[in-house]
Amino acid sequence: MSLSASCVSVCQKRTVSGLLAGRVVKRPKQEDGQRLQEAVIQLLNQQQSLSSLLREVGSPNPCNIFCSENAKQGDGACEGLPSAIAGSLLVGELRRQAEELRVPVAALSVRMMLERLTEITRTEEEHEGRVLLTSSQRVQLSVLLQAGRELLSLGALCPKLLWQEYWKDQEQPNLEVVFHLHAHNILTLKSILESDEGVRSWLVSELKALCDWTAPQDQQEARQVQQKVLSVVVGVLVGAGFEESQESAAPNRKLGVLCCSVLDDMLSWLLDTMEKTKTAQCGGTGAALWIQLCDASLCGVSVSPAALRRFFTHSLTSALTYKPRLTVSEAIAMQSEWSFAKSNQLLTSFFHKLAVIFSVEELLLHLQQVLETHEVNWQHVLCFLSTLLVYNPDAQRSLRELLSRLLSSAFDSYDLENMITAFLLARQGALEGPGLFPSYCDWFKMSFGGASGYHATSKKSLVFLLKFLSDLVPFDPPQYIKVHILHPPFVSVKHRSLLMEYISLAKTRLADLKVAVEDMGLYEDVSGAAGAPVQPHCQALQDVEKAVSLFETTGRISATVMEASIFRKPYFLTRFLPALLTPRVLPLKADARMRFIEALKKADKIPAAQYSSYVESCQRQRGQQERNVVCVESHDDPQEVLQVQLQEFRGLVIEGNDGEISAQLSRISHTLSVIFPDCPKETIGQKVVNLHMDLPPSRELHDNAVSMILRNFCQCILDASQAKPPNKQTPWACRFVSALLGNTQLLSSLIHRLWDLFHNQGLSLSAAHILGLGAFVVHLQACSSQNPLVQFVPPLRPELVPITEALAVALVCRTHTDMLFCIRLCLAAVCYGICRGDSLPQQQQLDYIPKSLYKKLLYLIPRLLPEARRTPLTGESPEGELHEENHCGLWRNTTDANTTWRKSAWHLWKHAAFRQLVQIPQYQLSFSEWLATELRVHRSNDALPDPDRQEYQQWACMDFYLSCPEEQGGCGGDMRNLCSHILNAVMDQQAGSDQNQEKLYHGVSEMGTCLPDILSRLQELLYDMQVSSHCSARRSSADVCDFLFELVSQRCSSALTSDSLSISRELGLQHTLHAWNRVLLALPAVLFVTVTNEGGRTTLDCHNLIEHINQHQRKVCFPAGLLPFHLTAHFLKGVLTAGVRCGRSSEEVNKAWSQISLHCPLLLVSTVHWWERLSPVLLSLWRRLCGGERLPEQLLLLADCQRWACSSEKAVPSMVTSAPALLLAASLHRAWGARGGRRGETQGFSTILDTLKLESHYQQVLVFLLFLCVNDLISTFLYPQEAEESAQRARQRCSEILPLLLDSPDWLLIFKSAGKGPYQSVTMLTRDECTRLMPLAFYSVLLQQRAELLDAAVRAPGFLHTAVLCYIDLLQLFLDRHTPAPVSEPHTNQVEPSQMLSRAQQFLLRAISQSPLTALSSSQLTQLQSLCEDLDPEVAAALALQLGPDSLSQEMDFL
Repeated sequence: MSLSASCVSVCQKRTVSGLLAGRVVKRPKQEDGQRLQEAVIQLLNQQQSLSSLLREVGSPNPCNIFCSENAKQGDGACEGLPSAIAGSLLVGELRRQAEELRVPVAALSVRMMLERLTEITRTEEEHEGRVLLTSSQRVQLSVLLQAGRELLSLGALCPKLLWQEYWKDQEQPNLEVVFHLHAHNILTLKSILESDEGVRSWLVSELKALCDWTAPQDQQEARQVQQKVLSVVVGVLVGAGFEESQESAAPNRKLGVLCCSVLDDMLSWLLDTMEKTKTAQCGGTGAALWIQLCDASLCGVSVSPAALRRFFTHSLTSALTYKPRLTVSEAIAMQSEWSFAKSNQLLTSFFHKLAVIFSVEELLLHLQQVLETHEVNWQHVLCFLSTLLVYNPDAQRSLRELLSRLLSSAFDSYDLENMITAFLLARQGALEGPGLFPSYCDWFKMSFGGASGYHATSKKSLVFLLKFLSDLVPFDPPQYIKVHILHPPFVSVKHRSLLMEYISLAKTRLADLKVAVEDMGLYEDVSGAAGAPVQPHCQALQDVEKAVSLFETTGRISATVMEASIFRKPYFLTRFLPALLTPRVLPLKADARMRFIEALKKADKIPAAQYSSYVESCQRQRGQQERNVVCVESHDDPQEVLQVQLQEFRGLVIEGNDGEISAQLSRISHTLSVIFPDCPKETIGQKVVNLHMDLPPSRELHDNAVSMILRNFCQCILDASQAKPPNKQTPWACRFVSALLGNTQLLSSLIHRLWDLFHNQGLSLSAAHILGLGAFVVHLQACSSQNPLVQFVPPLRPELVPITEALAVALVCRTHTDMLFCIRLCLAAVCYGICRGDSLPQQQQLDYIPKSLYKKLLYLIPRLLPEARRTPLTGESPEGELHEENHCGLWRNTTDANTTWRKSAWHLWKHAAFRQLVQIPQYQLSFSEWLATELRVHRSNDALPDPDRQEYQQWACMDFYLSCPEEQGGCGGDMRNLCSHILNAVMDQQAGSDQNQEKLYHGVSEMGTCLPDILSRLQELLYDMQVSSHCSARRSSADVCDFLFELVSQRCSSALTSDSLSISRELGLQHTLHAWNRVLLALPAVLFVTVTNEGGRTTLDCHNLIEHINQHQRKVCFPAGLLPFHLTAHFLKGVLTAGVRCGRSSEEVNKAWSQISLHCPLLLVSTVHWWERLSPVLLSLWRRLCGGERLPEQLLLLADCQRWACSSEKAVPSMVTSAPALLLAASLHRAWGARGGRRGETQGFSTILDTLKLESHYQQVLVFLLFLCVNDLISTFLYPQEAEESAQRARQRCSEILPLLLDSPDWLLIFKSAGKGPYQSVTMLTRDECTRLMPLAFYSVLLQQRAELLDAAVRAPGFLHTAVLCYIDLLQLFLDRHTPAPVSEPHTNQVEPSQMLSRAQQFLLRAISQSPLTALSSSQLTQLQSLCEDLDPEVAAALALQLGPDSLSQEMDFL
């Protein structure tokens, strides 16, 4: 076979690859390699055609020598072949054919390359509309371009010619092919751009097509190629267009301009696309893809940082100045629609991409330059500002500085443009909520509301401002006009007219907009930020809620509502009343709203027809469910939208994308404003949220939204904590909570939900819920500056409290289960707060630790963990862990599912940061706070059994708080201080000052609380004080006695000197003394009588006891003038027990009782009244103490008086006992009252009265007896429903006693409160109310008497003077409205208080006319005339006429 034949045979049977592979397998020797290569080339040059060779080179065979990528994956046959062989083969064949055709080698290689390229790119034309190559095409093209690269390296290919031919040959060159030519360094994009003018338009169209093309889901490679092609092209364009080159040649400048124009065309296309997609969530995928290319990742690949900054600056300028069609007036009117949440999401994303490599100061400075030098697109400018604020929460400070510069410049040069710019930017910032920028109202007040405002320097500045505001009026939304009206600029008095002109214009504009001033709410919460104004009916609903809340708090219709019913009648009748009288299902028990409606109806503020219609509508709705309709702004269910947004937010938290988190929060806030639409986004002044503890039903949509928010927050906390501890996380949680604070209605629902969870559903919460809710409370605390205050409804506390303090009130510690939930939640919150505030300054650390929850831990940990009591809290950690490790370990310990709360609590108790907080005053649990909490614990459901509770309380009182310094909430070692704290706490609880507290703590009875335990501790402490005082040198018990009475005296004084109304003061005093009496009865009686040791003799001193009864107990007696039995017995037991301590016990008791009889008539009368029950008790006590010794003489005298009085029922009474007059009167009064005035017994009492009358020295007994009967009568005035029969008996007794005393003026002295003498003690016998009503009793008794008795009374010495004084006092009672209420069914002979005054006047005038001229002295007459002149001129005239000085004998002046 010839060589030629063999060659043909080889070519027919085997490919070049196979042939060469076969040769490789034979492994020729190295020295024969060169010779073998030359032989093969010669063979192929003679036999192989160029087309077949290029086609074979383009084969995607993995073993092809021209496919370097696949060759790496081939078998061993392809291993080790040099790529130069392929280039040598092609070049040899090209040269041979070029010589035959007489054409240049480069031209031939270009033609053959284009043929193969065309063949590759046209093999799959069925993929119509595809802008990228298929995977197989891409492989073949890669092999071809590798071969082309070899040809280029051997000088056999001309790139410029290749592009020219390709440009001519293709109608629309493929951008991916160009990309591969660039990537293989055959043709650069720069050279392509410079080659032809048509390349620019082609490249723009290709870029748009490639951006708009969407790869199928299953072609991941195509999407990667798409991204790669676009990134490379953009990198080249940015590098060529914005790189500062030292070569200033014209071609370089031309190329730069060309690249910039391409990028500008793409930017215009991008902005056009976004403009066409009006919805914020809808946009072209091509635009979104192009936005992704504007990334800082271009830096370092093909673009320098400086070029990238210039490109982003240029793009930002172009976007801000794109199509500036809107005028300033249009921007003012449409601005509310351009907030971040409402803006196109593509536009905000684009601005965020451009801004990411700049600082906030640089961006705002550039924005100011653009505004000063260009016509701008206001929508883009304001949207960019919102994006800057949302993605950079710290931008607020820089923006405020910019606004300050703009306003300063505006007023310096009276520049209107700077003024307009400042207002637009400020309003845009306010649109994003108070978490990112102050409300427009706050900014306006801060800038112009004070004397230091920008406009306050001169009248010209003021005129400039008012002229500017006036020019805004035709275009301003009503919300901003309301801000200007309700919070006008500061204006001096002399320029007030200028301001009034503007206000008049503004009100006229509101009227034109049909937002009349009358539609402005009573308590309007004006918002300059709301996109749409609060509708009048919504504002009216807010007014109704506020008015009802104020009515529930004060019990009165607010003055604002009353004024509106008169001066703003259109709003009151057409807005307020319809909102108030919205039909509903009325509750069975009247609520605050119903009581408010009834109060308005009684005040004739509700038309009868409207009220009847309301009642009928409510009746029709009974049994039906109230439908809650929420108007939404889109067709999507807002609840579903919120759920999706929260899920996306959770993903962003996991990724840690800080900027996107802020953007998503802005969208969530917008959705929440749709769900909670009734309230504006921001408010003027301090907001107040009413917390209804009875949890009124709210809308289901609101409940679901709040539950979703809390659930999502808990999930995010868990997700974020798994990756990083709180101090290493982004501030997503703080921003999340801040985003919720701008909507008062949302916040109200949120607080109510948290209250319900904490107070009622603690057991149903899992560990994850507790951890998340604890963190949520921490961030509420951290955002306290933005938080509104909380008002409890009903008012649990008189003052407004922060949110965290209100929620802490819900965490009660009554039972074991309550304590477990409370300590778990507080552990989660405090541990999270300590870790979250790590590495911050101390003051900022405190912002993350709620003091109320920390105090609950200070209470619960020692109570539930006995080992904590042995480790005192100091500023040092007992274990000395490293700070960083300690914080991380604390958080890990808290979140570990295998750790019990006991371990977590013990770990926290030893933690250095926790222990250091106790040194700060606001974080110290004072002894008073500890007592208040301990007294609310239910003994039956306590976590501690009785012995453990006693041990714990003794530790807290004696070991901890007694020695704790006062500045740290302790008692500083003072036992008196410790006891006073306990007494005050017990009395506060005993007083039951707040029924709402009982509702909060489920109305647990006193015996159900730890009150008995605390009283036991008090008894122990007082016993220690008593023993200590007896062991001292003075051996006196005065210290303890003085201490107790001083304390109660201070409490009573504070109750009387409060700023409340007189009735409230009296009620407060009653509460205080009733609480004290319960405590008093629980303490040993001997503590209330002082035993002194003077001169070696032990004596009793009852001065403190007497003063206490006279000053305090007297004022709260019921009935008046009588101590309760238990108090009376307790005081007498104290006297007897203390007397036994003296050497001569009977003698000391007699002295003490004599002192009591003389100075304490109330205790004397009470002892007489209760003697039948007291005598066995006292006799038993005395015998037990003195071993059978007789009772002291004074007590035996009491018994004798009782027997004498009881014998009076017999016809022949026993001899009158020699005893004090008051004692005899009290005994007789008691005996008379005990018999009830039964028939057959009256004769005996009349006999004893006659006996007393015959003895002149017993006249005082009759006077005191009359006083006691009058006191009974006055008691029936005060409590008529309880004593109708008693009133008749009291009048009858007075009528029996009075005739016996008419001959003496002594009986008149008991009706003179300022009188002195033997009867002055009666003022210490009854309450001040009774003393005040003595004039009423005087005339009530007299007017019931017979005419002849009255005539005799008038002639009695001193009667007229007393009668006139009592009349004046009676008249003053009626003027002050201190008269008792009328009796529903008065007795036949009883005079009603309303008739008493007229009948008293008639009686007095008749008495004056019947009195002799000597009845009054001249000084008395002058005194009475001056008193009656203003109150009753008729009586004054009668006195002057009947008893004037002309008729009065001068001889009687000495009277």
